[in-house]
Amino acid sequence: MSTQCLKLAFIGGGANSAVGYVHFSAAQLDNRFKVVAGAFSRHEDCNVATAQQWGIAAEHTYSDWREMLSHERENIDAVVVLTPTPHHLEVLETLLQLNVPTICEKSLVCGSAEIAQLEKAYDPEKHFLAVTFNYSGYAMVRELRNLIKSNKLGRIQKIHLEMPQEGFKRPPEIAGKAAPPQSWRLKDYAVPTICLDLGVHLHHLSSYLLDLEPLQTSALFATHSEYTELVDDVQMLLKYPQNVTGSMWMSKTAIGHRNGLRIRIYGTEGSAHWYQLNPDELELNYNDGRKEILDRAGQCQYAHQFRYNRMKPGHPTGFVEAFANLYTDIHDALSSYLNAQPVSNEYVFGFSQAKDGLALFEAATRSSKTGQWEHL
Repeated sequence: MSTQCLKLAFIGGGANSAVGYVHFSAAQLDNRFKVVAGAFSRHEDCNVATAQQWGIAAEHTYSDWREMLSHERENIDAVVVLTPTPHHLEVLETLLQLNVPTICEKSLVCGSAEIAQLEKAYDPEKHFLAVTFNYSGYAMVRELRNLIKSNKLGRIQKIHLEMPQEGFKRPPEIAGKAAPPQSWRLKDYAVPTICLDLGVHLHHLSSYLLDLEPLQTSALFATHSEYTELVDDVQMLLKYPQNVTGSMWMSKTAIGHRNGLRIRIYGTEGSAHWYQLNPDELELNYNDGRKEILDRAGQCQYAHQFRYNRMKPGHPTGFVEAFANLYTDIHDALSSYLNAQPVSNEYVFGFSQAKDGLALFEAATRSSKTGQWEHL
């Protein structure tokens, strides 16, 4: 049975964006979506150059996103919001008011005050809103979730997540040029920007794998970079229901780590370790001494599926493919929504996940000031 290709418009995501081209590529990788219109940048030269690079016709390229919505509303199936996070609230409120299905880059908004404001406009029974937490799109992360749910590791006791980067100490080079932090990332909001940038991913992965939300946190914030007004290193201890404990570490000043996303999870019968730079392997250890490296060629319950094997094992998948897996799930959920069918997809997350994550990092912000455990 053929799958209908749905049409997208972008707000933001131009050539000067950190994630625009990733979304453009991933959304179209499996022919689930086609980008047909956009207001890609406030800078006219960048806006035009992006449209030309991506093959978007001039008559469907707009310098003003509100104008785009008025002209393209009947021509599109959803809008992807890729503007800087501090600009999300204004755009999201407008899209919800117009009842335009929305796919939004994380973090949804900057804090609980903005979440409360957005919640006034958001009706889960009426609106379609997906937030792109893409790391759970990796096949072996989904395999890990299946192992946990099937009790292969026993009762889960602890989870440790980390995402160290070096961008504030050694800006990455893109196309031969240093890429310093974007200006909006050089300001902290209700929670530090590092939590909006990296932390929400760690929260999502913990919620995704455990099906639990933290109850308390104790956090230590630090500043180690030249940006002396910014938090750039966060360490958190966590208490979950069912006597599960955990930790999160995120950093922008960890020299040697390009993006060191790592998951360690421990149960009564075994443990698992996944490292994003080796994404096709899942390391398992059992309490009888056995060690196992599981990959897409192994005895997988999820990762062996055709959708996760665009190329045979031995040819590693990566970040864009993980994003494309998520876009496939969003396509399935959005198709159900557009056909007035129940919307249910275990891989698509939205408003409630974003709200829980921001609550966690606001509790961490309180803890960093009081030096005490803080309840969510």
